[in-house]
Amino acid sequence: MTAVPIDPARSEGEYAAAIAAAVAAASVLPSSEELSPGDPQPGTEHVTRIFASSVVADLTGAVTGRIAILVGQELTDALAASPLGGLDLASAVQPALDAAAVALGASAQVARQVDLDLLIDDLGGDFTAVPLLGSQIAAAVLVPDTTLAAVAGTPTSSAAAVATTAPVTGADGLAGQPLPALPATPAPSGFDNVRTIDGRRGIEMLHGVEMEVTVELGRTRMAVRDLLALAPGAVLALDRAAGSPADLLVNGRLIARGEVVVVDEDFGLRVTEILDDSTAG
Repeated sequence: MTAVPIDPARSEGEYAAAIAAAVAAASVLPSSEELSPGDPQPGTEHVTRIFASSVVADLTGAVTGRIAILVGQELTDALAASPLGGLDLASAVQPALDAAAVALGASAQVARQVDLDLLIDDLGGDFTAVPLLGSQIAAAVLVPDTTLAAVAGTPTSSAAAVATTAPVTGADGLAGQPLPALPATPAPSGFDNVRTIDGRRGIEMLHGVEMEVTVELGRTRMAVRDLLALAPGAVLALDRAAGSPADLLVNGRLIARGEVVVVDEDFGLRVTEILDDSTAG
């Protein structure tokens, strides 16, 4: 059984806004295959049952409220199994939330992961769900109806323009299929809506995920009174001898060492050593 899609005639502006947000999110959400939006439909408390995790961000700007993205086990497992260490799901989904927010004429604040059992209450009322489809349902974008109504009431909204090119229907593909309405039964132990991927495929789907890269020259410890006494010209002694390699950290994890160089008047790092799990600290 499938849920009844939103009737475009009910509110063309709201329908267009929901599709626009989904198209934008699908274009940057990490996935092992190309995603396209299905039909927007009224959200229910059962929509979370076929997904593994949810990420939410508040909206600011001309349109307020919040937006959520549900993701399957595929992305959750890929992030956890990354050779760079467990990557943060909220950070990985942030670009998709940012893109969806821009399509709604707003800006997304810092994303946060929300327990699936708390997501519906966190959205604060009725919402619309738009599935993101590949070979199967891979994710879903959830937007409160009050937010869609606000967007629809804005003549200059970019939503309508984006929606005109959205693959809303398609006889030969999955675009246009509504999100299944699940029965009010306990969630299954597995997530068969998302197919299993091997380690290499999992890494490939993370290629577009941005991470914080830091180069560290050294560290030291100081008493508060010494910190308060710092002034321009003060020199701090670090725990590393002159000429020693600098550390390259990704999301706080040491992965390489190298030499500090100058490139076009900017500092850079020439990598001299890649560290494996046994040597990385």
